Amino acid sequence: MPARPRVAVPRFESVMTTPVERLSNLVVGSVESVSPSEVRVLLELDAPNATALNTGTPVPFPRLNGYVLIPNEAGATVAYIAWIGIERSPFPKRSGLKDFGLVDLPFPLRKMFVSPVGTLTSRRDPASGLTKYELSRGVVAFPSLGDQVLLPTPEQIEAIVGTDDTDRRVRIGSSPLASNATIMVDPDKLFGRHLAVLGNTGSGKSCTVAGLIRWSIEAAEKAIKEMGKSGVPNARFIVLDPNGEYATAFADRGEKLRLFRVPPIAAGERPLDVPAWLWNGHEWTAVAHAQPGAQRPLLMQGLRELKSGQMEGVPRTAMIRRYLISYSTRISAMLNSGTIAFAGGARQRFECARLLQSIAGDCAQFAGETEDPASAALATLSETATQVVDNRKSGNYFNDFAVSDLESVRNPLNELAQTLPDLGNTASINEDEPTFFDVNMLAEHLERVATEQGGNLAGFISTLGLRIRGMLADTRLGAVIARHPPTSFDSWLNDYVGSDGASNGPIAVVDLSLVPSEVVHIVVSVLARLIFESVQRYRRCHSEGRPLPTVLVLEEAHTFIRRSKDDEGPAITAAQLCRETFERIAREGRKYGLGLVLSSQRPSELSPTALAQCNTFLLHRIVNDADQNLVARLVPDNVSGLLRELPSLPSRQAILLGWATPIPVLLEMDELPYEQRPRSADPDFWDVWTLAKERSVDWVAISKDWSGNKKE
Repeated sequence: MPARPRVAVPRFESVMTTPVERLSNLVVGSVESVSPSEVRVLLELDAPNATALNTGTPVPFPRLNGYVLIPNEAGATVAYIAWIGIERSPFPKRSGLKDFGLVDLPFPLRKMFVSPVGTLTSRRDPASGLTKYELSRGVVAFPSLGDQVLLPTPEQIEAIVGTDDTDRRVRIGSSPLASNATIMVDPDKLFGRHLAVLGNTGSGKSCTVAGLIRWSIEAAEKAIKEMGKSGVPNARFIVLDPNGEYATAFADRGEKLRLFRVPPIAAGERPLDVPAWLWNGHEWTAVAHAQPGAQRPLLMQGLRELKSGQMEGVPRTAMIRRYLISYSTRISAMLNSGTIAFAGGARQRFECARLLQSIAGDCAQFAGETEDPASAALATLSETATQVVDNRKSGNYFNDFAVSDLESVRNPLNELAQTLPDLGNTASINEDEPTFFDVNMLAEHLERVATEQGGNLAGFISTLGLRIRGMLADTRLGAVIARHPPTSFDSWLNDYVGSDGASNGPIAVVDLSLVPSEVVHIVVSVLARLIFESVQRYRRCHSEGRPLPTVLVLEEAHTFIRRSKDDEGPAITAAQLCRETFERIAREGRKYGLGLVLSSQRPSELSPTALAQCNTFLLHRIVNDADQNLVARLVPDNVSGLLRELPSLPSRQAILLGWATPIPVLLEMDELPYEQRPRSADPDFWDVWTLAKERSVDWVAISKDWSGNKKE
């Protein structure tokens, strides 16, 4: 109802209403007390009880999280309603009533507490002659006692929620408590300083993330057309999807969607490829569980040598020399061990024979990779080792090997090694260099290096080699980290980060749902690090040092950026490495144009470092007390009352606060069509139970797909 009853007048008379009269019609109360975080307001007796009509359009008032204005010399302080209630007064405070001393029955007075969040100023647009309102963050001047409290007009509401801001180019929803005003955001602020989308399962979190990506690209496409240009938006959204939800959300984009999955794959999909030769030393340490004492230094040495051996300009003979010395050292170790090595039991004789067979096979292969005279010497050495094994073979077993047998192989090994170039004199590269090498050679090479250096290193390295061999033997993982033929580095960057002008599409979805759980952290860590370092080097190589705007989206962020624990040991794990990678992106990504979007249903389990670097929050329904308390500590005290509504928020509604909006806004996210939503809907148990929806099962087809065997 209107603040004061008025008689309807013709239009020409309403035009003659003075500014003072227009303001008086909007007054709903006066300031009763003031503090930095809270202003108490006494509502007028004739203030609207449910719906206000005096703003020009029906507005619900008073409502929690609605807005009011408190005019002052700086413009008007914008405050949101945090509390509404009734207090009993011994007499009615009616204007013009002088008999305050008379005893009266208790009279209900409506009051509300509001929290100041911003300042609204006005200016006259010289072009149109209309009054324009602008909202600035923070409170310039706090109100005084007795100041009037006004309802904002629709034009002022639009300025408060940012509809009129020219920098806000992407629509994401509407505000139900602000006359359903359109909520627009500036993508530079939303993605440039990191965004956290938090909420319980079923609150609409995944749809929000998919919508933000889709609406941003659609807004860019519209702007390109309005400017008379052609082409696709030069945008880069990379979604790390551990649950396989987002493939259907962007399926309508066709070839402009780059979808990566663990083989076997369907038509239009690409095999997930995270080559192990792109991993750096820390990542290899984490995935192989290399201990810091002996295993890690040897692992780093092995990586450097293998990468140097494949480097252009380094002769293959330099690597052959290393292998020959390694074999010679292992034979010497057997000779030094006395009778145990070659006059012991069947197991020792078998190991000696296996070593000689390996020497014979490798030397035969090396002979084809070198030129005379080394090639001839290698061939002769292969024949010598083979002859020694054959002479001592008796059926499926071996007789004792004599000292002369081993020396007949070791001495030519040493002599030939001296004629080959030393690997130490060749160019060596860092273990972190993205240089190709055959990953399948790593375990064997480490064992050779350990044997050459002697001592007890061979025992330490054996467990390391077993882990590496076991990882490569996993058919699911081997196809991801050691795919043949290998992809070139520039092709990998083109596929995952995006080609020039985003001609291969602005969205890349990496489906991680079938990556083995024991290595999913290292896969995510490698992907995130490579994306981060690629935009780093782009800015360095750019002629003007400009960044390449890129957005990295991480679903189920609490799984990959889990907060640290006090009992973590000195050896780095894959989970720790993953957390450190994203913490670095959160701290430094903005400088290189890499924006981070974290989506999580358990913010209390997230790394405080990563979460603190997020400057914008979209908060859906959060019920857990620990999660609510954490979110409350991330926001200013004067908006903490707004978060009390988090447990009761319906699906699709969220609170937007932070850098992307001058003041916190309760909004209802725009709804996505069913076919554009991520595959994260609640399971429909009842419809399936009652046969309303069909769910046929073909475990034969599933088992074949699971095992990778699709043959009949």
